[in-house]
Amino acid sequence: MLDHIGQIPAYAAQTFQDREALVFEGRSFTFNELNTLIDKAAGALHGLGTSQGDVVTLYASNSWEWVVSYFAIARIGAVINPVNTMLTPTEIEFVVKDCGARAIITSGDKAASIMGVKDNSNVASIISFGDAPEGAEGFDDLISRDMAPPAMIDVEPEALSTIGYTSGTTGHPKGAMQSHKAVIFNGAMTSQLHMRGQDDVVVSALPCPHVYANVLMTGMMMFGTKLVLHKTFDPALVLEDIATHKATIFDGVPTMYMFMLNSPAFAGADLSSLKRCYVGGQTMPVPTMEAVEEGFKVPLFELWGMTEIAGLGSTHPLYGKNKHSSIGCAIPYCELRIADAEDATKAMPRGEVGELMVRGPIVMMGYFGDEEKTRETLEPDGWLHTGDLGTMDEDGCVFIVDRKKDMILTGGYNVYPAEIERVLAAHPDVALAAVGKQSDEMKGEIAKAYVVLKEGVSGTEQDLIDFCRQSLAAYKCPRKIQFVDDVPKTSTGKIMRRELHTLDTD
Repeated sequence: MLDHIGQIPAYAAQTFQDREALVFEGRSFTFNELNTLIDKAAGALHGLGTSQGDVVTLYASNSWEWVVSYFAIARIGAVINPVNTMLTPTEIEFVVKDCGARAIITSGDKAASIMGVKDNSNVASIISFGDAPEGAEGFDDLISRDMAPPAMIDVEPEALSTIGYTSGTTGHPKGAMQSHKAVIFNGAMTSQLHMRGQDDVVVSALPCPHVYANVLMTGMMMFGTKLVLHKTFDPALVLEDIATHKATIFDGVPTMYMFMLNSPAFAGADLSSLKRCYVGGQTMPVPTMEAVEEGFKVPLFELWGMTEIAGLGSTHPLYGKNKHSSIGCAIPYCELRIADAEDATKAMPRGEVGELMVRGPIVMMGYFGDEEKTRETLEPDGWLHTGDLGTMDEDGCVFIVDRKKDMILTGGYNVYPAEIERVLAAHPDVALAAVGKQSDEMKGEIAKAYVVLKEGVSGTEQDLIDFCRQSLAAYKCPRKIQFVDDVPKTSTGKIMRRELHTLDTD
């Protein structure tokens, strides 16, 4: 295996040369072309003063520039900080200040809104795809300078490669630190179990900053798969590209499959080239999986992963038994166990519910700058708490049954009640806010807020939702707000989130 992510582009160019690697919005790139662009971007970053060990935030929608930037950061030995494009400028400022980012690479539609970050952080450079606002560097301009990258640096496999932020139960995101080995290993083992290689064409609209999309990108570069990347998910366009590029694999979250099945374009879609499909992000009901398999005429395999393990932790091997409602078994060289939810040292018998834990080379190094949360999540012997409750059968396959904490999984994104409550509490009319979850056919779960207003004031649902949108990414905002006189609490005054549904009037 390669030692670090920065070596991947040159390896891909040497191995696959002029084979088609990436397609984005009609533009095609070979492995040689990608490597050349990555070298130029790396040279430009180095020329701006970014050096080995610096953190570079990557805040942009899916694009060929995103892929080039990701590998260019690693090429000079800098640390990649991929962030969700749905985060607000306030949230971006928190992230870059927390990890000490020295540069931000972003897209033209985001650049203007974050220029002020330079005044309140260590960020020295903002690089923008497309048109760059005053004070920012244009990505195309930097590439055109044709600056040579520094010599290939030496980086240990166990060194820090990535800081991926995930929402925290305290209302602030945590930066999961991943080694080069973890990222490379996860991409390799995912391709191994799925048998992804040079004969495969993958269509994906998964967001590049997400770890699921990351393993597809690294798999493309390491094993020669062709990746047809979409900026956003549009069911008709995805169906069209599956036919046009004779895709063999489609990867998505449950809602993508639901939208595709319900699309008017589905009836006439040519899906004959597909060999298999994969779904992750949240568990998918068995009847829905069966409907996908019947419609797509290929097997649908479920997988499971999280930011803290650089991608997948479990999936089904292509030539193994595909157990619907199961997330599969541990990827090679890694372990899964079901532990007592109250005592992690005790393993639960097969078939009994407990907390899913994972151990192996994919597990994060810890949370950046947060030793307390690291100790809570990582056991001294290397086992990682996932926060998922599940069971394991005699074959070692895991079945997720519930969430250990109160996290809301909406459309594949993690949303934590405390973060929403913190924002709502800042509204001048709100006396108390509690957030729970409701089932939703399309998104799996949605956030619902229960709000106690201050005496003598009145408010509207839309007013509070609009207030949340000023500080929170759209996917984090509550979809419903119900005004109540009080909320269920424990004897110590702690809000009982799992009892909030008893207040429902709709």
